[in-house]
Amino acid sequence: MLISKKGLIRMGVDANKSSSVVVNTRVLVNKTTGVQRYISELLRRLRPHLDEIAPIGRKDGYKGHLWEQLILPIRLDGKLLWSPSNTGPIAVCRQVVTVHDAVPLDHPEWLNPKFAAWYRFLLPKLIPRVRRVITVSEFSKARILEHIKVDPSRIVVIPNGVDSRFYPRNEDEKEALLARLALPSPHFVLSLGSLEPRKNLPRLLRAWALVESKVPEEIWLVVAGAKGKPEIFRDVAFGELPPRVYFTGHVPDEYLPALYSSALAFVYVSVYEGFGIPPLEAMASGTPVLTGNRTALLEVVGEAGVMVDPFDVEAIADGLERLVVDSSLRESMRKKGLLRAQEFSWDWIAERTWAVLEEAAKQ
Repeated sequence: MLISKKGLIRMGVDANKSSSVVVNTRVLVNKTTGVQRYISELLRRLRPHLDEIAPIGRKDGYKGHLWEQLILPIRLDGKLLWSPSNTGPIAVCRQVVTVHDAVPLDHPEWLNPKFAAWYRFLLPKLIPRVRRVITVSEFSKARILEHIKVDPSRIVVIPNGVDSRFYPRNEDEKEALLARLALPSPHFVLSLGSLEPRKNLPRLLRAWALVESKVPEEIWLVVAGAKGKPEIFRDVAFGELPPRVYFTGHVPDEYLPALYSSALAFVYVSVYEGFGIPPLEAMASGTPVLTGNRTALLEVVGEAGVMVDPFDVEAIADGLERLVVDSSLRESMRKKGLLRAQEFSWDWIAERTWAVLEEAAKQ
């Protein structure tokens, strides 16, 4: 099994023939977050060898779950089902499920109570029944095993990746991006992620309040990301904002490479991540990163970024100040980040994923 120059897997089969694997793409109608990016990147490489299935029309919330549990199983025609977004039909044993994190099991208080209750009911029943579970970090595997009795050998760790479109951009691209988003300054520290509790934005804002008077006054904190869906996440209250903070709202996916490249530094002090794709994309874009030193971020960033205790506001402020004022530190982290990002290839990840699906389909 080899990766071709186009990034597709050559498996010695006729791609025009019907596949033995069906992938559930129901969630791709939503805005791009880490899960949607994972599915999209793997589909780009595996699509010729998979059959896709999704409900007719958009199915959100309980309607989507009803379709998944009641309609999807009868449409599989005996094929292996790949459920790549944390959920799947309990009735289908011939299935591989990708579980990106264990937030509903570890921290249901961060989620909408109905959403949390559903996943706390679903996952302990689904995971022991399916043929394989793919998860994206050793941290997530450990958390699944903490809550659910299942043979550890049936859980396969395959990390996320970074796409080749994330690389350092030229000045013309950066200037065009700044104009499109109407950013208040070309000099800024970037934070990116859904506005939800575990992203730790209240502490980041308090840290910025401590440090903004110590850094050049043209430097802003830019926070990019849409508010978490109310049917999934509890609300996040920020209170009064400190000076020089700009919220962009949702940023279209095609703008992200230039946005990362334009930033002086990227800050991602999430208190819980099953993986954490944004720091990886920032490193690939040549932007030094500041991240929390908890959960899976240690596996992603390693020694290629400045890592701080995400629960310590003063530690976050100190990390911000160091990256902003110390150009030699930024350059060192930039070089380390570019090298680190090269270790996470979607092509290799697609190959590993197909091997798991192919093995499960043959069982």
